[in-house]
Amino acid sequence: MPLVSRQPPSDAVVTVLGPIAPEQLGVTDAHDHLFLRTPALPGQEFDDPDRAIEEVDTAKRGGLQAIVEVTPIGCGRRPAGMRAVAESTGVHVVAATGYHRDAHYPQGHWVREASVELLAKRIVTDLKEGMHPDDWLTEAPLDSARAGVIKAGASYQRISALEERRLVATAIGHRETGAAILVHTEIGTCADAIIDLLTREGVVPERIILAHLDRNPDLDLHVEVAARGVSLEYDTPGRIKYRPDSQLLDLIAGMVDAGHGDRLLLGLDLGQRDYFRAYGGGPGLTYLMGTFVPRLRRRIGDQTVHAILVANAARAFALSRP
Repeated sequence: MPLVSRQPPSDAVVTVLGPIAPEQLGVTDAHDHLFLRTPALPGQEFDDPDRAIEEVDTAKRGGLQAIVEVTPIGCGRRPAGMRAVAESTGVHVVAATGYHRDAHYPQGHWVREASVELLAKRIVTDLKEGMHPDDWLTEAPLDSARAGVIKAGASYQRISALEERRLVATAIGHRETGAAILVHTEIGTCADAIIDLLTREGVVPERIILAHLDRNPDLDLHVEVAARGVSLEYDTPGRIKYRPDSQLLDLIAGMVDAGHGDRLLLGLDLGQRDYFRAYGGGPGLTYLMGTFVPRLRRRIGDQTVHAILVANAARAFALSRP
């Protein structure tokens, strides 16, 4: 019997339960976490599958259909847990491979010591074969769940030498698989430098997603960044400690008026235990569809909101041809 390649078709979205057609993804939270453990956030870890299922199931009843879970290698990623959430709730879960910014890896961590080639190999394995269940450089069996997007990260106002190596590795992973690259920008900085680095390494701007740019709600800057062809992912609805939601609504409306609504994605980035209702905190995973999106619909209309949550996400997270 001939071998059947596990590589999905180039227009598929790869979820932890297997590839789906982009139009099946539906209403998408484009940046979130269901499991996370990092020394950068002591005391804020969360890794209980039952509580994740509870949180996601409640959000599903409010209209959420898909979550892009962007916990990367070495930060408490749990492939089996993500599969359990998807199987129990029916919500599509797209997992991430790749690496975060320096602050998430203590001195001596293998991610800091690894060569670009080894970093890239781990990314490609996660995307083509399956993810390591423990995130460490071991010979443990691969989980059957595959990643569907590549994560990267940069520090505040700079890209460190180690972060540059990891960004180069993500570019290699993209070139070999067609997966999009989603990059953490610290407080919305370094957008142009990240784009310059990745495009230098052969990544077309349309396959780059810049996260957290709404932490720096500079409309003129965002218009310039969007004009380069990348996607801008806004993920702080309900995070009043940063700024009121009204400012984010103004920013989105301004981007739509400037003709860049097709470059926007929305998420919540619940990256701390205290942000989840299931752990006794807030705003919770229901905030996107239950509180923020109704206000956004009143500002920019149902059709534009649907395009951001559904069409933009389907395009952004579908594999491109390597």
